Amino acid sequence: MPKAAQKASAKPAVKPPSEFKSFEPYKPKRGEEYMNEKQREHFRNILRDWKSNLMQEVDRTVTHMKDEAANFPDPADRATQEEEFSLELRTRDRERKLIKKIDGTIERIDQDDYGFCDACGVEIGIKRLEARPTATLCIDCKTLDEIKEKQELG
Repeated sequence: MPKAAQKASAKPAVKPPSEFKSFEPYKPKRGEEYMNEKQREHFRNILRDWKSNLMQEVDRTVTHMKDEAANFPDPADRATQEEEFSLELRTRDRERKLIKKIDGTIERIDQDDYGFCDACGVEIGIKRLEARPTATLCIDCKTLDEIKEKQELG
């Protein structure tokens, strides 16, 4: 096995997307108003931590690519390294888009427009938002959206 391939298989290429889930779940009190300041701050913190983790991963990738960049004489080693870098760059590109989405979500929190479905206006719910903090649709509208998409694409 080429040296570059051994390195690639030795470390995971992508960290699990659930890194942001290292928080204490919010426990609403009886009669508590939905999306009050305390809840908004809870989600702001989740999103900031998630963004921070993504930004650290970007820095690690840049450092890794600088450190590992080598001109291997063996074409198979070069191809393996190029493929590894290509996968990392695609992952970082997806994360870059996610960072933009996180920034937009934080902006929605600041504008007091967070936690309600864009389609029907109903509360999205604390647990759903903790599972997917950037959600803009309630579970029912998201399900309908996915059904429509499936029907259109076949």
